[in-house]
Amino acid sequence: MAEEPQRYDVFQAIADPTRRKLLELLASEELSISTISSHFTMSRTAVTKHLHVLESAGLVIARKRGREKLYCLEAEPLKKLQTWLTFYGQFWDNKLSTLKNVVESDLSEE
Repeated sequence: MAEEPQRYDVFQAIADPTRRKLLELLASEELSISTISSHFTMSRTAVTKHLHVLESAGLVIARKRGREKLYCLEAEPLKKLQTWLTFYGQFWDNKLSTLKNVVESDLSEE
């Protein structure tokens, strides 16, 4: 019986800086694996493995055109990340407000 391929979520996929760079490259246009690989010093096989993780997380879509495979960004899953970050943003806002109040009160005492 064949082993089921590992599934990755958005958070796992963007955890690696190489994969984040891949997403940046694919944000503006659809690219072939050869073009993508030319932006990295690693092997084409290593780039393909990173693309597989992104594809598994639903962040890139691959399609065949003749003998080559083209990849493009699928940004929809990033909404999950944006929602998560927005939730935690409120804590930063509170900390910054507290810091502002402390600094302003220290300045007014001088």
